[in-house]
Amino acid sequence: MLKSSSSPFTGQSALLRRLLIGLGVLVVVALLAGLIARLAGGDHRTPSAANSPSAPAVSAPSSPPSPRTSNTPSAGPTIGTAPVVAAPPHTSDPIAFAKAFAAALWSYDTRTATQPQQLAGLRGWLTDESQYADPDTLAAQVPDPTLWDRMRDNGQFAVGEVAEAHLPAAWQQAIGKDPTQLTIAYIYAVTVTGKQTVSWRDGGAGAEDRSLTLAVQCRPSHDCALASIAPTVYP
Repeated sequence: MLKSSSSPFTGQSALLRRLLIGLGVLVVVALLAGLIARLAGGDHRTPSAANSPSAPAVSAPSSPPSPRTSNTPSAGPTIGTAPVVAAPPHTSDPIAFAKAFAAALWSYDTRTATQPQQLAGLRGWLTDESQYADPDTLAAQVPDPTLWDRMRDNGQFAVGEVAEAHLPAAWQQAIGKDPTQLTIAYIYAVTVTGKQTVSWRDGGAGAEDRSLTLAVQCRPSHDCALASIAPTVYP
């Protein structure tokens, strides 16, 4: 019986790849310096001192949820009155956001949604800052239209369950060495683990462990949004 499988990460933009590295997912000091130079040469601007902490904490923010001010995503396409994909939560906590996104990503129902609808719903989680949004890594997580149709023929659907999420140790160490890196784009690396239970016609079912590392943007006074999905899972 057909099941969706993890897709290879293709189309990772050079900017997002360097951003993830620069944030400490791979602790390479030289690339951190290169990131600063790249951003300084473009239109990226560090938030003003009034909005940016001088030494941001390494742990995830615990501040209460705040409404998006400029990058509110749409809820995505709907089937009747129900959305194909759950809407992003209103939260400023990158770990809470990452858990919600992983559950949405690992859940689908080919019996009621088309592949374009599923992908459109997930894209509603992306940040509207185009220099950081990486839709290619998101699309690589969704079965292509041909495979989706074959899964539909088998009545396949899945439910994702999240076990835990955390900030990778390498990311925390790198930010601890240079906290100013966080205030460039306010992107946190979050690793999420869980389980995906897949079911299909005639009572067939199975479960697989799932794990991925996300780049989550949580700017001050904004809800969190997805930036990218890392090509490697970081502990």
